[in-house]
Amino acid sequence: MSGGAPAPALPTDGRLRPVPGDPGRRDAFLPAPTVQAHAANLAVLPGGDLGCVWFGGTQEGVADISVWFSRLAPGGEGWSEPVRLSDDGTRSEQNPLLFAAPDGTLRLLYTAQHAGDQDTAEVRERVSGDGGQSWGPVRTLVPASGSGGVFVRQPVVVLAPERWLLPVFHCVRPPAGRWVGDLDTSGVLVSDDQGASWTHHPVPGSTGCVHMNIVPLDDGTLLALFRSRRADAVHAARSDDGGRSWTRPEPTELPNNNSSIQAVRLRDGRVALVYNASSRADATERRVSLYDEIDGDGLAAASAPAPAGGPPAAGAAFWGAPRAPLTLAISADGGRSWPLRRNLETGNGYCMTNNSRDGLNRELSYPSVVQTSDGLLQIAFTYHRRAIKHVQVSPEWAAADPSERRPPA
Repeated sequence: MSGGAPAPALPTDGRLRPVPGDPGRRDAFLPAPTVQAHAANLAVLPGGDLGCVWFGGTQEGVADISVWFSRLAPGGEGWSEPVRLSDDGTRSEQNPLLFAAPDGTLRLLYTAQHAGDQDTAEVRERVSGDGGQSWGPVRTLVPASGSGGVFVRQPVVVLAPERWLLPVFHCVRPPAGRWVGDLDTSGVLVSDDQGASWTHHPVPGSTGCVHMNIVPLDDGTLLALFRSRRADAVHAARSDDGGRSWTRPEPTELPNNNSSIQAVRLRDGRVALVYNASSRADATERRVSLYDEIDGDGLAAASAPAPAGGPPAAGAAFWGAPRAPLTLAISADGGRSWPLRRNLETGNGYCMTNNSRDGLNRELSYPSVVQTSDGLLQIAFTYHRRAIKHVQVSPEWAAADPSERRPPA
């Protein structure tokens, strides 16, 4: 695996187009107003539009990274021109998500950190009362603490009009040196008063398990799926008391490459998951950390890769496993097995640098997935850190190609 030549220009006009040779699928590249685009999250907005937020700027960790927002009307053929929803010139603003609350408001949550130091991150919020046409002031929802920062990535879950669950992960500051992710843990913020106050509930044994994605199941229990800092496997935990207590995360049959996943319960009760079907076992190189070194001018140079062959120490975070292919999987038993799997996008997933100025990154990552009222799956993800790609398919698409089926574990 190597950097290679920069990729050609992308058709970032936001238009949905049929995919030749793939009936039932349409793709679009959202307009890309910045050099880098990453970490999309989708939500159905009040009024029925599909909304997408992501972060964009020069490079992750640089203070010009801001949250961007675009929308697609029901039955529409193209995404709107993006608008910027955050603009703190002192922090990198990342990992946005949209939450259409039961009270009719639309809420934007995102993180804000100094440079590449995730242990300085806090969670911020803006609220819209008109479906995202205008927004209220920025406020800090969850501040950083003395032990580290707090991050969000996955959607808020509503169990009842008054009970909301917000999964978070804690970027723990090590006793010495900079944050590298080895000590990160997960927890759930629970509100029983529609977000006016929150209580924190840690996930036991979750060191190294982050990006907690909560999926309510038909039997009343909750499934949580996790990204693994160790780049080994997607992990799963469960709750039978409304999210206040959780089992310890355990590895599933699905690989994970220390990159984000996202799952959603379908209307028929099955669970759809989008993830990278790769792990550290597929790595030919290893990065020292998530971030390239950011110099005093706010730019970044590529960090030196480390030798492949596994983490430097037991439990340490592994960076640089390929972020490809991007795969859709469907479970009919509450996430215990995933017999249907089909690749949405393939490539070598090169991600030895976050530097987007030179166009060398080829990751397919950070998926978001929702099911809209027409039954279609709407999937958005990072395409080579240069744009957000949108894919529209039906759940049946996952089983359309027998060569992509997988037997149950």
